[in-house]
Amino acid sequence: MTQLQVEQLMQSQSAKDVSGNFIFVETHISWLLLGPEYVLKIKKPVQFSFLDFSTKEKRKFYCQEELRLNRRLSPGMYLGVIPIRAFGGKILTGDNDGEIIDYAVLMRRMDEQRQMDLLLRKNQVPVEQIERLAKQLADFHLRARKIKSPLELEQMQVDFGDILKCQQQIQSLLGQRAVNSLEDIVDAAQVFLEEQAFHLYVRKMQGWTIDGHGDLHSRNIFLLDKPVIFDCIEFGDHFREVDVLDELAFLCMDLDFHHRPDLAQHFLRTYLTQNSCMSTEIDRQLFVYYKLYRANVRLKVEVLQATADDQAGREHIKRIRRYFELMQSYHKQLQKLPIG
Repeated sequence: MTQLQVEQLMQSQSAKDVSGNFIFVETHISWLLLGPEYVLKIKKPVQFSFLDFSTKEKRKFYCQEELRLNRRLSPGMYLGVIPIRAFGGKILTGDNDGEIIDYAVLMRRMDEQRQMDLLLRKNQVPVEQIERLAKQLADFHLRARKIKSPLELEQMQVDFGDILKCQQQIQSLLGQRAVNSLEDIVDAAQVFLEEQAFHLYVRKMQGWTIDGHGDLHSRNIFLLDKPVIFDCIEFGDHFREVDVLDELAFLCMDLDFHHRPDLAQHFLRTYLTQNSCMSTEIDRQLFVYYKLYRANVRLKVEVLQATADDQAGREHIKRIRRYFELMQSYHKQLQKLPIG
């Protein structure tokens, strides 16, 4: 499906019957049509190193996977997968005549003002909401499918070291000293993973690696009476099948990013009363490592999205500096922890 066809779909009566007049939102992998009550999410025909939406059959499969996986945590939001058809020079949704040219995930539109990242910026996230979120996640993780595949230590090292592919951009944004510091952090992380390989293996055999969410940060959470956790990763099992500590570290790092380490600590304390996944000093070391890794990933994303001189670019640079500060902080914490 092309963007022109998406624009034609927005004007079609069949789409308006689903969701009325639309607000159009574009990401690097999706087109989203936001109506007053519903959202249509269409996957772009793209292929990257980390995903492949290049054929209609693959896009249908991943639409179905998105529905299946996200219904675990947000069943009332993800409603179905609907076909998109071409007929008589028009682009239509649903069970009309015509050739099926693509598929869309139909979702109920949530109140964007309740997205957790926006509430964090306004200092409007009470501890009661954090407790509800922690208990909901603990219950989800306890019920999630356990992953017993072999430990992929080399892949973990490759994933962490991938940030060095952005050295040139980071040097231009933050300077050579930042690049030097980043190289030291990557070296230390590689050594840490080698030292903890046995414990990582043991945790996997103990069932702490689960089919989780994979993208657990505040922008993917609506803080309603019951939190709605959405937009899990459907396009690659590798990104979603992670140690529970990795999932928790992502959200705690994100709370640190928003200058709310108090909420991160309260979230973790509440979670651990329900699911005791962190019981040893080595577990605590791993948790800090995973926070370091998640700050690494977010730094890379922001660097790749940053533009030269416009306002969006300056906002990216602010976030880049913040993620780099967090990486330095977590690196120092990891160095100070006793060796397990």
